[in-house]
Amino acid sequence: MSADLTTLAVHPGEPHAASLAVRLNWLRAAVLGANDGIVSVAGIVVGVAAATPDRGPLLTAGIAGLVAGAVSMALGEYVSVSTQRDSERALLDKERRELREQPEEELDELAALYRAKGLSPATARTVAEELTAHDAFAAHAEAELGIDPDELTNPWHAALSSALSFTLGALLPLLAILLPPLEFRIPVAVVAVLAALVLTGNISARLGGGPALRATARITVGGALAMAVTYGIGHLVGVAI
Repeated sequence: MSADLTTLAVHPGEPHAASLAVRLNWLRAAVLGANDGIVSVAGIVVGVAAATPDRGPLLTAGIAGLVAGAVSMALGEYVSVSTQRDSERALLDKERRELREQPEEELDELAALYRAKGLSPATARTVAEELTAHDAFAAHAEAELGIDPDELTNPWHAALSSALSFTLGALLPLLAILLPPLEFRIPVAVVAVLAALVLTGNISARLGGGPALRATARITVGGALAMAVTYGIGHLVGVAI
């Protein structure tokens, strides 16, 4: 019976809640990175298109914005995730030290954590003892810290995925402004960008469990305003020149 209770407590063989949350966060970050790429480069190319109809400046500005944005996103993610990873490692090192220096107190602490989750004192003690016998460090890392020692965040993965998602998002407005004939460039780009923002807003809302309409409206209106502002500035600059 104790083995069954232990199984119920830790759900071996199933995705850990923390691991699932991490995957959802990565997916949400990828969607947001793509959204940043769409809005940033759309604003740039629409502004340039308002100033000049030539494809050369559009391509140059679009590529420059894409590369700069991707590098910025990658660097930001690398720094952020590196800091998070350092914090996780520090917590895990502290837990290892406590398990080595005061194992009985740590066992009591683990049992108390399971009591707080609703198990009876006797059952919580049994679960804690069996998990400690199997892998004390992993048990404490998961129950006490909410960290899977085998799945620490990787700053390089974060940087690359962020740069890739931004790049994929940025390609849409760049192609939408370059491929159509001159008279249709801005209208096609605007429609393509707004459609993409509706899609990313809807996906982001579903991943976050929030109301889709509100999230989609925010992101679409924000993108539309960004393009309107840069178009106005580009038009003024083009007229002045």
